[in-house]
Amino acid sequence: MNYHVLARREREEFADLLEGLAPHEWKAPTLCAGWTVRDVAAHTVAYLGQTRLGLTAAMLAARGQVDRINDRALRAGAGLGPDELCTLMRAGVDPSGVAALYGCRVALIECLVHQQDIRRPLGRPRTIPTAALLASLTFARHSPVIGGARRTRGLRLIATDVDWSAGRGPEIHGPGEALLLAMTGRVEAVAHELQGPGLVHLRRR
Repeated sequence: MNYHVLARREREEFADLLEGLAPHEWKAPTLCAGWTVRDVAAHTVAYLGQTRLGLTAAMLAARGQVDRINDRALRAGAGLGPDELCTLMRAGVDPSGVAALYGCRVALIECLVHQQDIRRPLGRPRTIPTAALLASLTFARHSPVIGGARRTRGLRLIATDVDWSAGRGPEIHGPGEALLLAMTGRVEAVAHELQGPGLVHLRRR
């Protein structure tokens, strides 16, 4: 599977999404608590071309706390308007730097999930390409940064619309997109789409 191609397509589609937003939509809330559409776009753009050295320095300055790193990146991009964010997203469609880690799967899942953070509250659904969804589901389960393994430990996840399952224990059934968002910390936004005895355990974590 060519993750670079999948990641590039996600970034291109993200750029298409941003370029099609109405002015008022940039101020709308997202699945990221307290963040507007503009904030999510600025956060995503901040990581497009970040080098490994730059990320290491940021992690040291934030003492390894991801929330601090994200807050600082968000403040750094506070002055960027919609037009600038659209331009930067379009210019950064080719994954590089830290986004190219793990065979570009970092770039893939970052832009896939953050697109849904924006699309769902705005009522702009899309059908996620199966290959991108499957790659993201598997990566979310194993990535130490995303925390999917920690959130779903002792549970079995079974997608109902794509051929994917993982884990052992009480089962959770649902669309692949909903399972992915649950693994990445957005379970309350998709809980109504999931079923099974494992769901109560996931919502407690």
